[in-house]
Amino acid sequence: MMKNNKVYDLEERTYLFARDCRLFVKSLPNTLSNIEDGKQLIRSSGSIGANYIEANEKLGERDFSMRLKIARKEAKETHYWLRLLKDSNPNYDKEVNTLINEALELKMILSAIINRTSRTKDILK
Repeated sequence: MMKNNKVYDLEERTYLFARDCRLFVKSLPNTLSNIEDGKQLIRSSGSIGANYIEANEKLGERDFSMRLKIARKEAKETHYWLRLLKDSNPNYDKEVNTLINEALELKMILSAIINRTSRTKDILK
């Protein structure tokens, strides 16, 4: 799982986060709620990076903005699934708290990029 060494390449960082979410889900007991919530976590955590990569291969500024907003939405959703898994698995607090913090950091980073690009666009008008 991720250490405190932050990766500044956002494509790599989102990949590592999705990987760590998968490893976390794999470590959980096989209960119905863990299986279902884990599937959702795997989807949403992978979608953060996939949409960020799509944004970098933009078809235009509107596409770029939309993809970043989808990536941010997926980070919020990932945070939701992690909270549910945390409440269902109190013995995994340390692991899940690390993932929750990373999901929140990714959301803040994506928000900052969205805000910066929208301000830049407004200045150029």
